[in-house]
Amino acid sequence: MAGKPIVPPFSEADAVAKVRAAEDLWNTRDPEKVAAAYAPDSRWRNRTTWVRGHDEIVAFLTQKWDRERDYRLIKEMWSYGGNRIAVRFASESMGKDGLWYRSYGNEQWEFDENGRCLFRHASINDLQIGEDERLYRWEAPGPRPEGHPGLTDLGL
Repeated sequence: MAGKPIVPPFSEADAVAKVRAAEDLWNTRDPEKVAAAYAPDSRWRNRTTWVRGHDEIVAFLTQKWDRERDYRLIKEMWSYGGNRIAVRFASESMGKDGLWYRSYGNEQWEFDENGRCLFRHASINDLQIGEDERLYRWEAPGPRPEGHPGLTDLGL
């Protein structure tokens, strides 16, 4: 996130910007860059996996993006208040089996006073899709282009 950090308490515009910055960061598929946005002692629940701290986040994301190839992600702010933001998201990736998947999920985030995420709780479900059903076709890794539809516009 370039520029001045977005810190709580969040306005609606802050929350939307924070979510888009997180989406752009995850779309780099760079575990070190992503981990830097989280507090050093950040705790995650991702599906059934618990992760704590920078080194575990980096290891988790390295394994994730080894399994979830050609990964692309769209996030959308669902709700916000104080130092918390709720997010819904959908990602598309190719599994090691060569099949395409869309993963749908919800996240709850809690931030410290510096705007770094302390807690990330993610619930995620996967759906196998055909290559012809893919909706995310921008150049990756990299951010979703301006003008590319978001989740609501895509009917997701």
